[in-house]
Amino acid sequence: MAERTVLAVTLEVPSYTRAFSGRMGQTIENAVQMALGAFLRLAVRSHDSDPNATMTPALDGAYELGRGEARQGRTMDALLSAYRVGARVAWRELSSAAVTAGLDAETVARFAELVFAFIDELSASSVAGHTDELATTGRVRQRYLDRLTRQLLSGAAVETLNASAAEADWQPPVTLTAILVAEAQTRGLAARFGQSTLQVSGDLPGVDAGESLAVLLVPDLDGRHRGQLRSALQGRRALVGPARPWAQVESSYRRALRAKQLMVDDDVVDTEEHLVELVLTADPEAAADLRRLALAPLADLRPNTAERLAETLRSWLLHRGQRDAVAAELFVHAQTVRYRMTQLRELYGDRFDDPRAILELTVALGIPTGSGTSS
Repeated sequence: MAERTVLAVTLEVPSYTRAFSGRMGQTIENAVQMALGAFLRLAVRSHDSDPNATMTPALDGAYELGRGEARQGRTMDALLSAYRVGARVAWRELSSAAVTAGLDAETVARFAELVFAFIDELSASSVAGHTDELATTGRVRQRYLDRLTRQLLSGAAVETLNASAAEADWQPPVTLTAILVAEAQTRGLAARFGQSTLQVSGDLPGVDAGESLAVLLVPDLDGRHRGQLRSALQGRRALVGPARPWAQVESSYRRALRAKQLMVDDDVVDTEEHLVELVLTADPEAAADLRRLALAPLADLRPNTAERLAETLRSWLLHRGQRDAVAAELFVHAQTVRYRMTQLRELYGDRFDDPRAILELTVALGIPTGSGTSS
């Protein structure tokens, strides 16, 4: 009966045609024999015997079958089909034997009920094994992915990263982009960027524990694909680093962290759009010293006068001396610009002819006061 059952399953469940060949076929046949033996012992047991003792070996075997299907990457469809085919063949054989033995109709009916209840028990045990294996595999893989993500954020060696990526079954993309977002706003976000997106929260490098931030490492979000950012992050406050080769994503993460210091009103702060501010705030003390030295000729003036002249000088530098453009930006007459620039030339003397001095003034005044830096 076991041989005929295995043959029927092989013919009717294509997924098992190859799996049941050779040594594996004999193993499966032995498992079927064990199941049939357990059923027969269950059928003839005395009323006062424990059915669990009879069922346990078969149910354990079914559980391991379910786990094996999950490890092979298969769903439960094929195994459940095999159970149905096996139940049909087994019942045909068993019912024929029962009729031949002269059992009455009521006994045969109870026998049929017992056959299909037994198959239901085996199926349920296999489903449990399949589910448990998937859950265990998922948890283990997630731990590997979390470890890989933290190694990326800490700048681990490429050899270490490659080994961890292989262990986590994660295929490295060309680039990764770091995105910092509130942990409470991450629901469904990783899925919008694709299955290869890495996400981790809690105990992030450079982040205070009380900030409750999460970081996503998004694959291949450079060039034209970067436009997906705003729609994907809509309604969230996010800091986005630049795209970097995947093993160098730590620099993207550090850039996103730096963007926390920028006083920008936008919900989504793309660091690619704020490079000047990031450069000028890289060393706040140096920026403050540069501004102080560059504006030293204005130090003895009244504060309001010094502020107006600094504002005019900044606009003059940015507009490359185009008086009308300066006047339009400052909402003053062109003659006022000319008058102020005359004052500035008297204060700075020949420093306006020194390229180095112009560079220092441009950097010191390059960002308007209150635009997001303390410089």
